[in-house]
Amino acid sequence: MVAEAVVPEYQPPVSIQPAESVNRSPNVTTISPEGDTSVSGFSPVAEPQPISFVSNDNGSGRAAMNAKLVIERGDSPGSEFRLSGSECIIGRWDADNGVFPDVDLDAFDSEAKVSRRHARIRLQNGEHVIEDLGSTNGTYVNRGRRLLPGMAQVLKDGDELIVGKTFLRFQIVGS
Repeated sequence: MVAEAVVPEYQPPVSIQPAESVNRSPNVTTISPEGDTSVSGFSPVAEPQPISFVSNDNGSGRAAMNAKLVIERGDSPGSEFRLSGSECIIGRWDADNGVFPDVDLDAFDSEAKVSRRHARIRLQNGEHVIEDLGSTNGTYVNRGRRLLPGMAQVLKDGDELIVGKTFLRFQIVGS
């Protein structure tokens, strides 16, 4: 008796479809003045989850920021960026060069005056500090002198930040 070979039916390869939206800034949620929530100007894939500020520890043993930036002057005034983690990079998204800042101002900076990696806000000794990362158009706090790259300046609740031509208000969010 000869055994008959069983050949499985041909199944075409499974194609992977790209997600309808891309989460470009995992540490930042944008809230428009109308109350719409999106991640860096894109609609999220899933419904956004409420942000909880119960703990000031991000799981890494390092304190997490409980703050936000609000656009006061520039494209889309009133848009908010929640800061979380122990540091956030402010800049413009550039996939070609692998630049994915936490606070992505690409959609809010029509003149492209914000550098791709413009500035960094981080926690240092329990205080929020900002430093310029060698931006082309500078970083300013409360309309003072231009920050020198790498020189951290302490931020206080209500400070005004200027990055390129975008004016932001730094606000501490209650814990």
